[in-house]
Amino acid sequence: MSMMTMRSYSEKRDFHRMQVNSEIQITDGDGRSYSGICRDLSGTGMQLQVAECVPEGTLLHTVLPASSDDFPPFETEVRVLRSEPSGDVFLLGVAIEKVRH
Repeated sequence: MSMMTMRSYSEKRDFHRMQVNSEIQITDGDGRSYSGICRDLSGTGMQLQVAECVPEGTLLHTVLPASSDDFPPFETEVRVLRSEPSGDVFLLGVAIEKVRH
């Protein structure tokens, strides 16, 4: 890829990623619910900050509360692609597999 193409791709990707930093409710396949922080959101995935390690490949159900009464909560099913320690928390890179309406 040429430098111009790489920069265009990088800028396009950055443009579609929104910094959110809001609390998100997470439920795992065993029905255990806990809170995390949704750090950022794109059309295909999210970065979540959680208190404990979640194995790669895990399916999770998430609910991002609405920021106003005009919008419903953003409810998804996601798959963990990456789980990395960051200080005393873990950062999860997750792919959105389904958006619930």
